[in-house]
Amino acid sequence: MEILSNTIIATICVAILLVYTWKVLNWAWQRGLKGNPYKLLYGDLNELTKSILEAKSKPINFSDDIAQRLIPFFLQLHQQKCSFVWLGPYPTVLITYPEHVKEIFTKNYVYVKQRHANPMTKLLADGLSTIDGDKWAKHRNIINPVFHVEKLKHLLVFHLQHMLPAFYVSCSVMLSKWEEIVPKGRSFELDVWPDLQIMASEVISRTAFGSSYEEGRTTFLVYRFLPTKRNKRTLEIEKQVQTTIRHIIDKRLRAMEAGETSNDDLLGILLESNMKEIEQHGSKDFGMTTVEVIEECKLFYFAGQETTSVLLVWTMILLCLHPEWQVRAREEVSHIFGNNKSDLEGLNRLKIAMMILYETLRLFPPLPVFGRVNKEEVKLGELNLPAEMPIIIPAILVHYDKEIWGEDRKEFKPERFSEGGPGVCIGQNFAMMEAKMAIAMILQRFSFELSPSYTHAPFAIVTIHPQYGAPLLMRKL
Repeated sequence: MEILSNTIIATICVAILLVYTWKVLNWAWQRGLKGNPYKLLYGDLNELTKSILEAKSKPINFSDDIAQRLIPFFLQLHQQKCSFVWLGPYPTVLITYPEHVKEIFTKNYVYVKQRHANPMTKLLADGLSTIDGDKWAKHRNIINPVFHVEKLKHLLVFHLQHMLPAFYVSCSVMLSKWEEIVPKGRSFELDVWPDLQIMASEVISRTAFGSSYEEGRTTFLVYRFLPTKRNKRTLEIEKQVQTTIRHIIDKRLRAMEAGETSNDDLLGILLESNMKEIEQHGSKDFGMTTVEVIEECKLFYFAGQETTSVLLVWTMILLCLHPEWQVRAREEVSHIFGNNKSDLEGLNRLKIAMMILYETLRLFPPLPVFGRVNKEEVKLGELNLPAEMPIIIPAILVHYDKEIWGEDRKEFKPERFSEGGPGVCIGQNFAMMEAKMAIAMILQRFSFELSPSYTHAPFAIVTIHPQYGAPLLMRKL
């Protein structure tokens, strides 16, 4: 009897799935969308995974299309312009037209962020980058003071432990290590990728947690050993991170209640801004909970460490490929700073360095793919999307779109941004200031070129990493 009951339930489920599949296919055909025939349960997932593994097994040339290694399956569908993909039993529309992409990011109250299907992403951070709607607006309103340039200037003038010195100290530690390793008068091969990752994590630990730097640093070391299939310590690591950050927050709140100022690091500014928001409205409903603050701290760490280290490594690689730009950037740094310590005013005058960083972000964007879901039925261009339709935006394809960037879209041409770069994200000022200082300090002390052992193999682990590291030939100046 039980077997019969299970069989009936399974049959009903399959029937419902088939009806749903037929409705979706009918909807897609009516709108001219192209995609593969549906395969029960898995859809396109097997082919998608296979294409990524195959692409990852082969390095590419610098002239090759980077998308063929990062998103080979989506690239193939992109040739059809209007397309969809089956992620399991769910059809997902690919959006690549720039006008549509702009509308999706502008109307964040309609096109919301997809919830984490991957527990690893949940572990990393469930902060501002993954919330939406009213909650997103509340968080952004509270967090904006953290990244505001005027706030950074205020910190630079009035606080001993402020952000720029933290950038400088962390970068100096890395460069001192390089100076000890690289012999004077000749080139020396050095894989700069691990050191850039460590340096960026040191910076974010210092700037996020200030006097609690060591606690934050120790806690986030777990991110260098993320759980794998053989290391299933996800819950244990999550508990450790939550407990330690909660301890730091509670200690900071007690100090603030006792009248101590605590706005000389990101955590302090965030807590201060949160308290002001609650006091202004007279209700805790207008502030962030401790759990939400913890998630923002995790996001500060992950986003700050990951995006900065990735931006720096690809910038150095591109400057190796285009030594004329390395020379121009070094001359600008020398003109503004000489051999002196960099300061905020000088960093803001680094136009060539800024152009180079923006062009690097175009060629190697922090996130190659974004996901969204429309909360309600919408019309996007000629597309009528039903509510709750998963959407994939392959940002990497937009960054290499011939209609936007021209026939030379694959080339490194920082002059594209000579009139100033576009707005990026809420942490743009923070990340760019750190990246400019790091590049300036590196150019002051070293020249560099690609090592013959370098293998060009960009691949995506959330952000775009160099799969085999970044061995460069470093020379002291």
